[in-house]
Amino acid sequence: MKYLLDTDWIIDHLNGRREVTSRIERFAKDGIGVSIISIAELFEGVYGSRDYEKSLKALESFLKGFTVINLDVEVCKIFGRERNKLRKIGKTIGDFDLLIGSLCLRHNLVLLTNNKAHFDRIDDLRIISA
Repeated sequence: MKYLLDTDWIIDHLNGRREVTSRIERFAKDGIGVSIISIAELFEGVYGSRDYEKSLKALESFLKGFTVINLDVEVCKIFGRERNKLRKIGKTIGDFDLLIGSLCLRHNLVLLTNNKAHFDRIDDLRIISA
């Protein structure tokens, strides 16, 4: 596996943004994972949806094609190190984004995201934006 999908790309795909779907399809040949953090964020959207059943079905169908990347102690160590570093320079980012970035660092994955402003703050994190 080479890539990790950020929540924003998944939402764009589910909302029918063809250019994002095309990019996901291109990267899929090298393997794409989805973080457990993104899945939690996506279920928040499902529960807030006007059409819960339709949103739930779409999300569950989408997730069947991807490996779920979970947290472990090494991810937590990276998170702690990076959060401390960002706090010292006054450039913190949200914990969920930092956990997603930490997962990428832990597993040597490239993050597929459009949220470069936050993720660029994490040293050595490789990012591709749509």
